[in-house]
Amino acid sequence: MIELLILYELNKKVLTMYGISKEIHAEFSVLTTPSYGTIKPALTRLEKSGFVKTQKNMSVGGRPSTYYSITREGKEELVNLELSQLQDNPIQFLPTARIRLACADVLKSEEQKLLFKLLKQKTETIIVDTKNIMSNKQDFYPKMVYDNLICEYNNFLLLLEGFERACKN
Repeated sequence: MIELLILYELNKKVLTMYGISKEIHAEFSVLTTPSYGTIKPALTRLEKSGFVKTQKNMSVGGRPSTYYSITREGKEELVNLELSQLQDNPIQFLPTARIRLACADVLKSEEQKLLFKLLKQKTETIIVDTKNIMSNKQDFYPKMVYDNLICEYNNFLLLLEGFERACKN
């Protein structure tokens, strides 16, 4: 998911690694807070794949700075990451799905509709699976946890339906 966030920020402007970190934190800190130890290797992978290019310049203070920018291939990869296979792990699904939704403005209208459809199908599957597990639970605490989880996924479905309606207008 870090590659998606980096490409999303670089799609808006050229940034240093510090700038990328700062922009991700400013926009996504309630969803994720990647460290430099996560960002740096991801930038290296993106550069080796040809999705990001670098340019070294001297900063105002006379220190060398590396600036990162997205390539044409990187813009294509950004769309691919938005529409790629969804997480099978329910714990990881909601955070990554929310990030994808937050970055959906890089997609064309038809691609957005596809993203909403994919997320909706996966969310509905998780709700059914959770209800099946919950039906076998007799204890109070597990039932309450699963009931809360179903509510959270139902709320996410409402969000998706709102995006679908907005996309039709």
